[in-house]
Amino acid sequence: MSVTVVVGGFYGDEGKGKIISYMARRDSPEIAVRGGAGPNAGHTIRDAGRTYKVRMLPCGFLNPGCRVMVGPGVQVDPGVLLSEVDEFGARGRAFVDRMCGIITPDHRSRDSGLVSRIGSTGSGTGPANADRAMRVQGLARDCAPLDGMALDVPAEISSAMRSGGGVLVEGTQGTFLSLWHGTYPHCTSKDVTASAICADVGIGPTAVDDVLVVFKSYVTRVGDGDLEGELDGAESERRGWSERGTVTGRQRRAAPFDYALARRAVMLNGATQASLTKMDVLYPACAGATSYADLPGEARAFVERTESELGVPVTLIGTGPCVDDVVDRRG
Repeated sequence: MSVTVVVGGFYGDEGKGKIISYMARRDSPEIAVRGGAGPNAGHTIRDAGRTYKVRMLPCGFLNPGCRVMVGPGVQVDPGVLLSEVDEFGARGRAFVDRMCGIITPDHRSRDSGLVSRIGSTGSGTGPANADRAMRVQGLARDCAPLDGMALDVPAEISSAMRSGGGVLVEGTQGTFLSLWHGTYPHCTSKDVTASAICADVGIGPTAVDDVLVVFKSYVTRVGDGDLEGELDGAESERRGWSERGTVTGRQRRAAPFDYALARRAVMLNGATQASLTKMDVLYPACAGATSYADLPGEARAFVERTESELGVPVTLIGTGPCVDDVVDRRG
């Protein structure tokens, strides 16, 4: 089985949680491991009539046979993580790396001043990353609430790869929220492109088989910063593109699909394939489809134009809010 890295192609909110959850169940990886910044990134997952909102637990938890892990490059809020582990039934198969940084109340307090200045989520992730860089942060190996959950995540991944088990690597946020490649200063506190996500979990570049970049069928972002072609609130509402962020509940700004931005995301991430989500919002006749042949002609034309513009195949197409509302073209 392979090592696949999944990252966001725009400004977050692309539906990565749904796609990762689908892949975890469909592909049955041995490990699903999360990279990224910290609990400032949230994923919403709908399955069997239940809605899950996760900020720390990898989205692979929906597969009960999958071990879920948080890589050493991620900042961990123990309270958030342990709450999700218990609420979503992942006790005994959820782990964090011993070297994960720990977010404290002081970090959250220091973050409050960034909420209005750059649109921070107030989760404490940015100040925690600053303390990690200054070498003054506490680590998971010394955090009593995480006793029994802290281990060597890169070693576990390496062992799974040697034994032929699949590894699904979960990125957070989106390419253009990267500290290096995003809309600075309106961005997150580290790089979140595929290369950085691999470093976060301890996987070298030659071990990666595929990089899947997830794009929403239109563009949204929370907070300030550039958004080419932004619609006003009334038009966004009329199109059904009015949404709120998982972590903050803030209104998402919206714009039509941006091919130039998507091409840059493919370049920056070294994408081998792409996913398009919310196709049912753009084309309501797509709702619930699981076969490409069942998509209306205008939707197929959009997929094919995207493949032509980006130079990579569109392999997974989200057609509804539930995990299994997916057209899987991977063969």
